[in-house]
Amino acid sequence: MIDDHPTEIEAMRLFREGRGAEASKLQAQWVEQMLASGEDYCTCPSNCAYHGDCVRCIIVHRGHGDHLPHCMRAMVNRRIDVLSGLTEHSFEREARGEA
Repeated sequence: MIDDHPTEIEAMRLFREGRGAEASKLQAQWVEQMLASGEDYCTCPSNCAYHGDCVRCIIVHRGHGDHLPHCMRAMVNRRIDVLSGLTEHSFEREARGEA
C-alpha cells in the first residue's frame, strides 16, 4: 500500500506543525522502506516503457500536459469531488448536459 499511507500522513502532519527535521527523517525512512520492498507500486494498466519508472513517467506527462498519470487520478478525483460538492455537484450535471 502506497496511497494514503499512515506513515506519510504522519510525516505531513509533522511538517504542518513545523517539525520539519522530524518529518523529513520519518519520510526518508518510509521512502526507503517502500523502495526496499521491491514491490511494483505502478498502478498504470498500460504496457508502456515507463511502467514503474516514476521519474520518466512524470517527465513524459508534464512534457505533453495532456492528462495525468494513472497513479494520480484517484487522488485528484477525490479532491475534485470535494470541490464539486460545494455546488451540490452541479458541475457533473452540467457536464452531462443536464443543467
